[in-house]
Amino acid sequence: MTHGSRSIAVEGLARVEGEGSLRVVVEDGLVRDVALEIFEPPRYFEGLLVGRSYAEAPDITARVCGICPVAYQMSACAAMEDAFGVTVGERIWALRRLLYCGEWIQSHALHVYLLHAPDFFGCADAVELAELDSAAVRRGLDLKKTGNLLMETVGGRAVHPVNVRVGGFYSPPEPEAVVALRDPLRRARDAAWETVEWVSGFDFPEVEAGYVFLGLSEPGRYAIERGRVRSSTGLDLTPGELLHTVVEEHVMRSTALHARLDGDVAYLTGPLARYALNGRSLSPLARDAARDAGLGDVCSNPFKSIVVRAVELLYACEEALAIVESYEVPATPAAVIEPRASRGAGATEAPRGTLYQEYELDAEGTILAARLMPPTSQNQATIEADLRRVVQASLELDDDDLRWRCEQTVRNYDPCISCAAHFLDFSMERR
Repeated sequence: MTHGSRSIAVEGLARVEGEGSLRVVVEDGLVRDVALEIFEPPRYFEGLLVGRSYAEAPDITARVCGICPVAYQMSACAAMEDAFGVTVGERIWALRRLLYCGEWIQSHALHVYLLHAPDFFGCADAVELAELDSAAVRRGLDLKKTGNLLMETVGGRAVHPVNVRVGGFYSPPEPEAVVALRDPLRRARDAAWETVEWVSGFDFPEVEAGYVFLGLSEPGRYAIERGRVRSSTGLDLTPGELLHTVVEEHVMRSTALHARLDGDVAYLTGPLARYALNGRSLSPLARDAARDAGLGDVCSNPFKSIVVRAVELLYACEEALAIVESYEVPATPAAVIEPRASRGAGATEAPRGTLYQEYELDAEGTILAARLMPPTSQNQATIEADLRRVVQASLELDDDDLRWRCEQTVRNYDPCISCAAHFLDFSMERR
């Protein structure tokens, strides 16, 4: 093919949350410019939080996303508890982890089966994939249903749970309701193992990247609902310290901020980072699945993120089952909260990566300032670097195939641009 001037445009593509566009410029066989342009209107959640009570933060922030509301709720709770010096009991932490496992299960199943897997079969969507492999799509839907069931049981409903409060829960589930989760989780665990086997057989482009991984880490456990912030370059910080290390900047092509460590280092958060930082803390079953899938101690091929997500899906099913089988109702549903003038930060691992929140509060617990830093804004610079790398290595493809490869590259990250359904308007110039 030639390297003359070319342009490609595709509108209204699905399978990523939100709306944006992608621009690539190739000149004389070299990628000269890559821009992931996000044009969704700002939603002003940080402004909406100002003047509200600390107790409202979990419910307000949950509305940021219908896919990972638990992540927003748990990070809000962690930040408020940090601000007020609250210690939460282990039984409450176990319930939080169970609720979070439900979100991981439903979100990972959604991404693996309905959003990402169609790329590897050349399918436009999951409906087309179901025509090729209806059993696989049914398996994914059943897994997602199990995740929703966990969220309903612990959180009160599957979307924007209503049972979460700062310090714990309004009402912990009754033992019989938790026991009823055993059989669905056992079936989900088996289905998740089949998921790892299924996705490990996909045909992956040969791409390796030298990522700076960043995420939460907790001794002896695969971090989900709490932990310190660690990186592959040796950082070991509290969430508040990390927020003062990361610089977020506005770029003209995006309504979402771009985040960098120390103002200039792009980094990666999400499944690949969690696996690299915490893989040894996976359960034996999940480690066996990762080994059988051909994953080493670190996976640096972004296209294989779907395999790591499947391993995490298996881990979440197994972890949820372990919590269910040892469940004890907390003595009190929530810790006592005594507001004070303070500042606090919290972070948890959303399915897509680490989600940070920070608040400044007055003596009555009224929010004076709020900062939310979701995974997608942290990953944007790395997504663009990946696109540059992938396009440069794939220039032999014709325009349609190269467009598909670019879309697939972005979907590797499961970016949550918003809670909408469309993503990419792609254009490329060859000069």
